[in-house]
Amino acid sequence: MLYSRKFSGPINEVANIMGDLQSALAAAERIFQLIDEAPETPDAPDAIVLEQADGNVTLEDVSFGYVPERTILHHVDLEVKPGSQIAIVGPTGAGKTTLINLLMRFYDVDEGCIRVDGHAITDVTRASLRRQYAMVLQDTWLFEGTIYENIAYGKADATREDVERAARMAGIHSYIMHLPQGYDTVLTDEGTNISKGQKQLLTIARAILLDARMLILDEATSNVDTRTEQRIQKAMTTLMEGKTCFIIAHRLSTIIHADKILVVKDGNIVEQGTHAQLLEADGFYAQLWRAGGVGGE
Repeated sequence: MLYSRKFSGPINEVANIMGDLQSALAAAERIFQLIDEAPETPDAPDAIVLEQADGNVTLEDVSFGYVPERTILHHVDLEVKPGSQIAIVGPTGAGKTTLINLLMRFYDVDEGCIRVDGHAITDVTRASLRRQYAMVLQDTWLFEGTIYENIAYGKADATREDVERAARMAGIHSYIMHLPQGYDTVLTDEGTNISKGQKQLLTIARAILLDARMLILDEATSNVDTRTEQRIQKAMTTLMEGKTCFIIAHRLSTIIHADKILVVKDGNIVEQGTHAQLLEADGFYAQLWRAGGVGGE
């Protein structure tokens, strides 16, 4: 037994080292890939700083593709009034997330123009444009730090009272106060010591605190149970009040009250209207509705 252990021990150690080396090589590949990425084009010398936006967004004949030989969006026209709720639905790969990437100028359009409050987004600084949006995504993201730090992230001048008010509006304040250290409770990386629903409510509180005039919502209730979904939906209703909202919908039942529903298919907006209008038209949206929903990207 002793000889067998002396024989197998070094082999196990070598195997573990080989596994670590493989992980290190994969990490290095990704690091160098990131280093080699071309930086974003600098802002124009005369770019203006966009202050508090009203939330009027216009897409004028917008076409875009991640690679030149494959266009994803084709000649998209859209006008969004301040305070309206715009839902974007469609099958996987239709271009829903691409629209959001263009609105925040993570990519520049190949043709056409996107305007916010009448300003072409290429004529304003990226930093000021992105500050006009708050995001609540399907995949929540928290970092290792206190609950207070996680909610206050993105608004450096936020006071303790501001953070608590946002948490109350999101319906998470009572839960936080029942924790041993309250708002000073330290979350582990990615918030693994709290539930999915609580993580989502924290990200909603963060968005409420930011108080941006435009919101991007990527089906925040798709990974939780029905009871938690109701709590999150209530918090999101508070968050969306009076703001221009772009909602990527994975479950059609969550967007039936939207002011306008855009149905995206193969990079084109094939239908648009209210829920009732689209059902009456008996087109692609009606097919999705009868099928029981739509897949996400």
